Amino acid sequence: MDFFELNAFLALKETLHFAKAAQIVNLSPSALSRLVGRLEEETGAVLFDRNNREVILTPAGMKFAEFAESCVNGQRELMEDFSKKTDEPGGTLHVFASVTACYSIMPPFIRHLSEKYPAIHLSVETGDPALAMNTVREGRAELAVAAIPSAACAEFDCISVLTSPLVFAASATGPYTTVSGSPQDIVSSVPLILPKAGLARQRFDSWTKSRNVKPVIAAETEGNEAVMALAALGLGIGLVPRIVLENGPYREGFISHSAGNALGYYDIGFIQKTQISGSEKLKRMRLAVTDILHNTPWTQEFAR
Repeated sequence: MDFFELNAFLALKETLHFAKAAQIVNLSPSALSRLVGRLEEETGAVLFDRNNREVILTPAGMKFAEFAESCVNGQRELMEDFSKKTDEPGGTLHVFASVTACYSIMPPFIRHLSEKYPAIHLSVETGDPALAMNTVREGRAELAVAAIPSAACAEFDCISVLTSPLVFAASATGPYTTVSGSPQDIVSSVPLILPKAGLARQRFDSWTKSRNVKPVIAAETEGNEAVMALAALGLGIGLVPRIVLENGPYREGFISHSAGNALGYYDIGFIQKTQISGSEKLKRMRLAVTDILHNTPWTQEFAR
C-alpha cells in the first residue's frame, strides 16, 4: 500500500460514497472499488460493508482508518519539518474556475500572487461554475472563481471583483441574429440554451414563473462554455454572463441580445472558506492568499 491508496481509503471513509470519494481522488468509482479490494486483500480484512444502498465502515475498517490517518499525518508533518527552512508561505493552492475565469479573472490574481508569494503554486481545475461552492465546501479546492450568491453565507468568504449582466448569446451567422419584442416575448418564442443549474438558471426559472412565461427550451447543459458551443451551432440563443462573450474564444462570432433588467447582474469573484484550518503550512498559505484577495484594488484592476 502507498500514500495515495491510504488517502483514497480515507476519502471513502469520510464520504461513505464511492462516486463522491472517487471524484475527490480523481479515480473512477470502479477503480476506487478495485483499490479498496487490494487493500482488503493485503490486510486480510473486510474494511467496508457494501450493498446497493449504503457503504459502512467495519470494525476492522475503523482500526485501519486510525493506521491510515497516522501514516498520512506523519507524512504531512515530516514534509512540513523539511519545509521549515523558511517561513515564507508556500505550497500548492487548488483552485476551481471556469474556462472564462481563466481568461479573465485568474491572470491578475496569479500576477499579484506570484509577485508577493512566489513559493505558492497553483493547481487549477476547470468546470461548471455551478459546482464551485461545493468544490470548496468539500475541500477539493481552497479557492473558487464563480458567481457570488446573493444571500450572505457565514461559511464562505466571498470577494467580489466585477459585475456582469446576463445576456442571450447568438451565433453571428445563425438564424437568431435578430430578435424582437420584450424579454417575455423572446423567451416564449425563440429556442433557448440554458444552464442546467447555478445562479443564472435559478434567476431564469424564478423570473419565468413570476411572469407565467413558458420558455422554449432547445437544450440544457453544464457550464457557460457548453452553452456557447451549442449557440454556435445555431440551435438557439444561450443565457450567459456578458463576461463570457468578452473574453477568450467568444470575442468574435457571436452577438448578444439583452435579457433586460429582470435577470439582473452577476456578481463575480473569489470564494473561499471563512475558517482557516489544517496544517501550519496550509494556514500560512491560506493567510497569504487572503491577503491578496482582500488587499488588491480589484475595481482598478478590471477598469484597465
